[in-house]
Amino acid sequence: MTADALLASLMAQSEARGVDMITLRALVEESSQAGARRALAQLGLDDERARRDMDELRELLSAWRDARRSAARAVVTWITSVVLALLLIGIAVRLRLTELVTG
Repeated sequence: MTADALLASLMAQSEARGVDMITLRALVEESSQAGARRALAQLGLDDERARRDMDELRELLSAWRDARRSAARAVVTWITSVVLALLLIGIAVRLRLTELVTG
């Protein structure tokens, strides 16, 4: 029995009985599963390759986040190095150490 046929059967059963709790829960469960299947089908994720595709997308996103984090660290390291170099140059000028180096 397909999911849609089962859902139709449960709906007819609930109308005939006046909806007891077990029937209502089964109706809700089957309708939510049918809706999820339809949503996945609309997204193109209803075949056997979908799980592998999602895993690959997660890996790609993780790699992108790692690369972005590494780039941010490299920029911070570079800026820190430039600031420290400028600070050392400023100290050397202030102490007139450039005259000693040039002669």
